[in-house]
Amino acid sequence: MSETEVNDDLKTRVAWLYYMEGMTQDEVAQTVGLSRARVLRILANARNDGSVQIRVTTKTSACVELERRLEDIWGLERAIVVPTPNDPANVNRIIGIEMARYLNASLRPDMSIGLGWGSTLTAGVPAIEQKPASGLKVISLLGGLTRVAQVNPSEFAWRVADRLSAECFLMAGPVFAPDAETCQALMSHGGIAELSERARALDVALLSLGDLTPHSIFVKYGLLTQEEIISLERAGAVGDILCRFVNAEGEIVDHPVNDRVFAIHPHDLRKARKLVLASGGWNKITILRAAMKMLSPSTLITDEDVARRLCEA
Repeated sequence: MSETEVNDDLKTRVAWLYYMEGMTQDEVAQTVGLSRARVLRILANARNDGSVQIRVTTKTSACVELERRLEDIWGLERAIVVPTPNDPANVNRIIGIEMARYLNASLRPDMSIGLGWGSTLTAGVPAIEQKPASGLKVISLLGGLTRVAQVNPSEFAWRVADRLSAECFLMAGPVFAPDAETCQALMSHGGIAELSERARALDVALLSLGDLTPHSIFVKYGLLTQEEIISLERAGAVGDILCRFVNAEGEIVDHPVNDRVFAIHPHDLRKARKLVLASGGWNKITILRAAMKMLSPSTLITDEDVARRLCEA
């Protein structure tokens, strides 16, 4: 096979594995079944013809086809599908970077941007371009964590606002109040009431989704007890949207934990001009399908394997 006979899919896959997933040239060669010298030539040609600039600019035909199918099936304005990485641990980072690129291209002066939380969104922060002040407003859509290692809604919102030179609005309180009465008192506070009004008129809302598997943040950070998680599962919960737990049909389950959530109600985000879901990985398939039913987002950013499952009947 000569270099001119290398098809676009193979060229894109080689470039993706090397530049996006950080594989060595030897690892790429082994993965795609080519010699290291052939991989080197493909990478060089990809740089020369513009396929690879700072990032991979072409997509595999399978991803493009899935994007169109998702748009048709789910009524999306736009679907962005990235190849599922060989290492599942890279899913959050890659989808987070795509989220950041979407945001970079969407920004306009004086926009209001609502932010959820999670490792996927946090992973995209370094890829958000630094901007001069232009009247942007960043609004955190949920309270913070009292115990955290890497992912915190408040810190995430601050970091995004800093990169965009934006004014930042925070929900100053714990994401899980001790009881329903305290939660209601927090939500009625003047500053939070103003924030809630802003959240109902967003230009862009960026959300990721949580699951209830052993890999979830709720388990990792001990945000909920094991008994609460088991109880939520028995109530039909498959995951959360802004820390409110929903069933497979996208309905908020009747459970005491949901009465303690200090966050904007997901239904309020339906009025956003653009509602973006960015989430992927095998453990997010069920909650993603539920969120699609509940929110009817305008944009979905996910990986190839999840996209394929979402296209199934």
